[in-house]
Amino acid sequence: QLQLVESGGGLAQPGGSLTLSCTVSGFTLDESAVGWFRQAPGKEREGVLCIAGDESTNFADSVKDRFTVSRDNAKNTVYLQMTNLKPEDTGVYYCAAEIISWAKYYCYLRVHYDYWGQGTQVTVSS
Repeated sequence: QLQLVESGGGLAQPGGSLTLSCTVSGFTLDESAVGWFRQAPGKEREGVLCIAGDESTNFADSVKDRFTVSRDNAKNTVYLQMTNLKPEDTGVYYCAAEIISWAKYYCYLRVHYDYWGQGTQVTVSS
């Protein structure tokens, strides 16, 4: 079974930090692309960042100086580390995976991902 489970969401103040986890099963991280996406109420879902099987990455311009991604292959877990949070970062955060050929070497934020987690809420408010 191909599954992804997010955790770590919660409430943070502007300027604060949160780390989200995406634990996967049914595939290996070194041959898959894992992307983080978010959706605020009433807005379209947007890509945040992604990490490919070879650990190359892409970042949305809005987060590139504030967010980073890391991976623990032994734990089958990808981490989204968020710092200097802004109210605009509020939303439901999802991780998603692709395991087709390009995912081993590239990741993208504007392509279809086949497998999705359930999401975790992040709220940034004073």
